[in-house]
Amino acid sequence: MRIGVFTPLLSQLPLDQVLKKLSHLNIHTVELATGNYVGDAHCKLSLIENRSALSDFKKMLDDHGFSISALSCHGNALHPDKDLSRQHRETSRRTILLAEKLGVEMMVDFSGCPGDSPNAIAPNWITCPWPPDFRKILDWQWNEIVAPYWIEHAKFAAEHGVKIAVEMHPGFVAYNPETMLKLRSIAGNNVGCNYDPSHLFWQQIDPIGAIRVLKDSIFHVHAKDTQLYSENLLRTGVLDTKPYTEERDRSWIFRTCGYGHGAEWWSQFISTLRMFGYDSVISIEHEDSLMSPSEGLTKAAAFLNSIVVREKPAAAWWS
Repeated sequence: MRIGVFTPLLSQLPLDQVLKKLSHLNIHTVELATGNYVGDAHCKLSLIENRSALSDFKKMLDDHGFSISALSCHGNALHPDKDLSRQHRETSRRTILLAEKLGVEMMVDFSGCPGDSPNAIAPNWITCPWPPDFRKILDWQWNEIVAPYWIEHAKFAAEHGVKIAVEMHPGFVAYNPETMLKLRSIAGNNVGCNYDPSHLFWQQIDPIGAIRVLKDSIFHVHAKDTQLYSENLLRTGVLDTKPYTEERDRSWIFRTCGYGHGAEWWSQFISTLRMFGYDSVISIEHEDSLMSPSEGLTKAAAFLNSIVVREKPAAAWWS
């Protein structure tokens, strides 16, 4: 395995300075954002049409000794606002085309969330089966919106030699292992999971145990932690809609790796990933509202570098 970084946390810096900074942290792999919710500070989709700029881009990465783990364009291709949906779909498709040109085999996205009818103007994330309207909406979403889009999109990605890693995230139709595997069963094996344990922690799903459910559908991994506050959970439960900046009153907040769970937990997490065949990138994502991006990155890098074994284990004498 190796440590990587999802670079939007350093969006204020140009890419060459990002690469220099990461090299000092003993990191030589990046996950680059190409648009939608995460912006495109370090990787423009215009590279597709500009052969010279694409060559310069590759050379910069090569000169600094960097590889790309994935291109990411977290968006909502199923949004009921047709203009927004069209924009996010186009960004996702062009991200696949750029990944192909760069020789990157992975792109990361959200599953998306439709509205509640053809006339909707906002997404509707269904979280319970009753009253009966909710089940009808959920069936309509999956049958009429989710399945047609993802079957076609997965096929497009496969034709260009790119896999899609869907990040399980509440608010979208694939947010836990069950819904992730449902999407995969519809779209096919070219669609898998971008595994971010922080989103499972706050849903009260054990991220280590869930690896045994998802198995080889884990395509890419984010490194982000979550801290739970039991006194606030008693009041709100896990579906806490207060802003992330209201840390004192929230039932949970995102944390830098090691600030929600310690080295023993992360060691078991990484070991279990390897047990089930994942031996690729652990990509640091920073969303800790109690730390600056620079502080969060530096601490996460030091923490994970002390845990992750970068070489593949040697064959045992008894094998």
